[in-house]
Amino acid sequence: MDAHKYLRGLVVAAPLVLSLPGAAWAQQEACIGNSAAITGPAAFGGQAIKMGAEIAIEEINAKGGVLGKPLRFVQYDDAGAPPRGIDNTRRIALADKCVVILGGYHSTVSVAQVEPVHAIGIPFVGVLAANTQAIENGRSPNYMFRVSAKDKWVARFLVEQAAKVSKTGKIAFFYENTGWGNGAVPDVKAAIAKAGKELVATETFNWNDQDMTPQAIRARDAGADVTLFWALDREGNQLIRSMDKVGYKPTIIGAWGIAGNLGELAGPLANGVEVVQTYSFMGELDPRGQALWQKIQAKYGLKDPAQIKMGSGIANAYDAVYIVAQAIEKAGAYDWKKVREALYQVNHDGLVAKYQPAFDATDPERQDAILPSYYKLTVWSDGKLLPIAQTPYGKTN
Repeated sequence: MDAHKYLRGLVVAAPLVLSLPGAAWAQQEACIGNSAAITGPAAFGGQAIKMGAEIAIEEINAKGGVLGKPLRFVQYDDAGAPPRGIDNTRRIALADKCVVILGGYHSTVSVAQVEPVHAIGIPFVGVLAANTQAIENGRSPNYMFRVSAKDKWVARFLVEQAAKVSKTGKIAFFYENTGWGNGAVPDVKAAIAKAGKELVATETFNWNDQDMTPQAIRARDAGADVTLFWALDREGNQLIRSMDKVGYKPTIIGAWGIAGNLGELAGPLANGVEVVQTYSFMGELDPRGQALWQKIQAKYGLKDPAQIKMGSGIANAYDAVYIVAQAIEKAGAYDWKKVREALYQVNHDGLVAKYQPAFDATDPERQDAILPSYYKLTVWSDGKLLPIAQTPYGKTN
């Protein structure tokens, strides 16, 4: 069955979404919701979003809240499963009556949420999942926004880096067989073509695959000296171990699916693996970053920034809450339609970026707030994901 038809079927099968009269959900409340992985191997993604959102909300409430009301945050577990993300979307919008829903870690869930978000009419602001089509979905009006990386731009960023370090000009691409991985294929191929390089191997794998030796051998034998990864930490670990098994040691550059606990899973084999980020709590921090880190320490009991998994998720969620709060103020009401329209009017000097404006209604690509100029390259080094310039690896690029 076509995936889009399947997802539409899931929504149509839920009469709660499509049969309630508009007046039943006309009044929204001072609530920001989130569906994310709280359990499972990517639970750190949900935890990162929770940290960033909660601290931003505490800061905003300490100054009087929004429109005279304190904001509250609710989060439900989807464990990376699209049907659960759909159910959580309905719950956040119709039961909790939240004014905005933040998107979670898994792109497969975000893509599935496109249907219920538009059926209900609640603004969605993604803060981690980077699938291009989740936001550039052809809807008008479009209720899907993002304060995070976008795979189309990530692909260009990573290919530019690959082109700098490749001695042969031959690049391989490894991607997971999911909506996120498959969605990145056209983005990577377009970026490779624009860079004038050659994609000599395009290899896929499934979640929980334990051995990627055949894929590693094909990339090795094709002469690729740089490999691009669209993988999560668990499968990224298996890929690296399979490469090591066949004596294949290319430069590895990945989207941020391998930014969570790859260093822990792969140990020394992860050393030198480069990963795109929007923010890092490692190394030197500016005063705002240092202040946020101190609040994270105090609230969540962390001792070292290395304990943070998916620091970009914390920073993105933190900025997104401030952008949403400004949109509510500009809208003058806790109202889905008015807040959506007001999101295009927000300018915010954030932790990750200067959003001037955050979103642009005249440009379909600018439902995404964080521009590529704010992306950062980090590298795994002895179990820590550090800004590459602060490591020996940065000196060789």
